Formats: sequence, C-alpha cells, structure tokens
Amino acid sequence: MKLKDGFIKSKLGDECVVVPVGAQTVDFRGLITLNETGEFLWEILTEEKTEDELVKALLAEYDVDEETAKKDVHAFLDTLSEKGFLEENE
Repeated sequence: MKLKDGFIKSKLGDECVVVPVGAQTVDFRGLITLNETGEFLWEILTEEKTEDELVKALLAEYDVDEETAKKDVHAFLDTLSEKGFLEENE
C-alpha cells in the first residue's frame, strides 16, 4: 500500500497538516493534522510499503515496544484507508 496522489503535507506553525489538491478535493474536503509519528509514517508511505515494514520502521525510529507499534500502525492505516488516502494492492 502507499498514499494516493493528490495530497500535500505541510507545516502550519507547529502543526503538520495534509490537504487535498486537484481531483482529491471532490472526495475529501478539509484537512487532517498529523502528530510526529503520523508524519513519520506518512513520509514512508510515499512509496509502496507493507504494514510489517511500517512497524519495523517505527521500531527503528522510536523507543516503543513491538505490540504498541503494531497497534499504532494498524490504527493509523485504518484511518488512512477509511478516509480514502491509500492505494491498496489487492
């Protein structure tokens, strides 16, 4: 899976926000904010990655146990999928 085209991540003061551009504005209006971990995972998802690869990257970058990393990555991916941000390979 990876992020769909049509979203721009930007800093707005101390906040990291993602806004739709182009055709994506039809399906998603508004913006989302990302915390530090969300921003880290967002960057990784600009290329095709598996959920396991995201968990490994999180474990390498942050002081977090594997169970927490798996749960957090899964929740983040669920949110992105629900909002239509992901291209998922069948």
